[in-house]
Amino acid sequence: MGFVRNSWYVAGWSTEFAHSVQPVEIVGIPLVMFRDSRGALHALEDRCPHRLLPLSKGKLVGDAIQCGYHGMTFDGSGTCVRVPGQDNTPKSANVPSFPVEERHGVVWVWMGDPAAADPAAIFDIPELSQDGWHLHHGGHLHIKAHYLNVAENLVDPAHVSFVHPTTLGNASSEDIPVNVSTSGSIIRAWRWIRDAPPVGFFQAFGGFDGNVDRWHYYDLHLPSTAVIDFGSIDTSENCPEDERHRGVRVFALHFVTPVNENETIDHWMHLRNTAVGDEAASARMDALLAAAFQEDKEILEAIHIAEQRPQTRRPVRIAIDKGPNVYRKRIRELIEAEAVEDLGEPVAPVFVQHD
Repeated sequence: MGFVRNSWYVAGWSTEFAHSVQPVEIVGIPLVMFRDSRGALHALEDRCPHRLLPLSKGKLVGDAIQCGYHGMTFDGSGTCVRVPGQDNTPKSANVPSFPVEERHGVVWVWMGDPAAADPAAIFDIPELSQDGWHLHHGGHLHIKAHYLNVAENLVDPAHVSFVHPTTLGNASSEDIPVNVSTSGSIIRAWRWIRDAPPVGFFQAFGGFDGNVDRWHYYDLHLPSTAVIDFGSIDTSENCPEDERHRGVRVFALHFVTPVNENETIDHWMHLRNTAVGDEAASARMDALLAAAFQEDKEILEAIHIAEQRPQTRRPVRIAIDKGPNVYRKRIRELIEAEAVEDLGEPVAPVFVQHD
C-alpha cells in the first residue's frame, strides 16, 4: 500500500544518539543521524550525491559528516561545505535533510515535505507531563512484518485472550464484547472484564487478593502510534469507566515505525501510576511486557510470511475487525492525498459544476 510520508516517526530514544554517525531507515528511506557539538540532532539522507556511498560509512569531522569514499563533507543541514581537491562546492551536491524534534526523551523525524512539518503535531498525552506518573523507556521490537499489521494489532483487544493468556489476558475475556469508536481522529477499541481473576501482569504489580474489574482501551493515532490504557481495580470498588485513575493503571505506548515494506520497529515505553520512582519495578515490568510483545512478534511474522504466498481465497473479516478496517481505509486516504497536489479552489474556472 505504501507509506504516509507527511508524519512524525520515532527514530529511537534520545539516549541512543551521540556525536557519531548512526544509520536509520524509515518508510524505506535510509537516513544518517548524528548530534553536533551543541547536542542538536540532525538527519540527512544516507547517500552521498557523488558516488552514492551511504554517508553512514563515513565519519564526523567537527559538526559535519565526511563521506568515506572521496571526502566530500556536509553540515547538519545537508549543505556541502568541502570538496577535497577543489575550492568550489557545487550547489547541486547538497544532501536532503529531515526535521528532527525531541520530546520526553523520544526522537521524532518528519519524513515528508519539510515545509509541512509542525512540531505541535507530535504525539502527546497529558499524563506524560503530570505528577504521579512514572515514565519509563522500554525497548525496540524488530518485527519482520508490514507495519499495517503491526499497528492494527494495537487496536485489537480481542486477540489478548488467545495470544497473551498468561501475561496480559486470560480466558475470562474471550467472549466479552469489544466496543469500537471510529467517529473521531483517534480509532478506539475497548472493553471491561468485570469480577474476574487478575491477569498475570496485575498479579505481579497490583497486589490483588480477589477478583478485579479490569479494562483495555486501545487508541490508535494515525499513522501508527498506539496507546494501550490497561489496568485493574478491586471489584468491590464498583469503579465507573471514567474513574480508571482510582485503580492500578498503565499506559503502554507503541511508536510503530515502518522501516520498509517487510520490516517494522515497535518502539515501546510505558507510563504507570504505581511504583513511581521504583526502577526495580520498571525492570520487572519491562520483562513482563517484553514477553507479551514477543508473543505478538511471533504471530505477526507468521502472518507476514503467509501473506507473501499465493492466495487461494479471499480473507474472511469478522465483527472484531471494525477498528482495523477503518484504520486501513484512513491510511489509504492519507496516502492518496499525498500523491496529488491540491491547488485549492479554482480561480476563473472554465467549467461549472452542478452536482
